[in-house]
Amino acid sequence: MGTIIDLIATVVAVVGLLVALGHDGYLLLLGSAAKKRAGGEPVSRFVRGRVPIAVLATLGALIALAFTGGGAFADIVGLLIGAGSGYAAAKSLQKTRKKFLDGPGYPELPGR
Repeated sequence: MGTIIDLIATVVAVVGLLVALGHDGYLLLLGSAAKKRAGGEPVSRFVRGRVPIAVLATLGALIALAFTGGGAFADIVGLLIGAGSGYAAAKSLQKTRKKFLDGPGYPELPGR
């Protein structure tokens, strides 16, 4: 039973870490593109405002992964922290993408 909990907690923590790293990468690319464009300062400011959320989600996922190496209680704590970190990173990424894909500067795409 303990091995199954350990496996599930590890998978959840790794998935949370991958989602958090994906969010970090998206913000990195968005900030890099904004710096290269004239008039990209508002986007750079937005990205700088989102960085603390991304860093906390990534640190949380790393801590969750460290917790999964302990006993059953530590595995459950790691599972909860990993799931929370992944969820926070996914919601933040979704909000960032929605702001720039559905923003006022873009026409409505067919099928949306």
